[in-house]
Amino acid sequence: MDAGHVKLTGRAWSGHGSVKRVEVAVDANWADAALRRPIGAFAWCQWTFDWEARPGEHELRCRATDSTGAIQPLAAPWNYQGMGNNTAQRVTVTVK
Repeated sequence: MDAGHVKLTGRAWSGHGSVKRVEVAVDANWADAALRRPIGAFAWCQWTFDWEARPGEHELRCRATDSTGAIQPLAAPWNYQGMGNNTAQRVTVTVK
């Protein structure tokens, strides 16, 4: 991708409470995203994050926190079938 201003967008949801916070990490530096009010108590919550992309390799992640205080994990607990994995995924991008 090209260097410059990038608006990252996504949606967050929790099965246990409403989404109260979304954080975005660029190269492991976490910052709060802006949340848009969901249309209902159990609806997805849209978020946006403004990023000034600089040339190089970068790792992006996002994680949500809900009204019960549950935070999306950064590492998945191991189980035999791999069930229940809601880990914050890593995305690597190359900025030119």
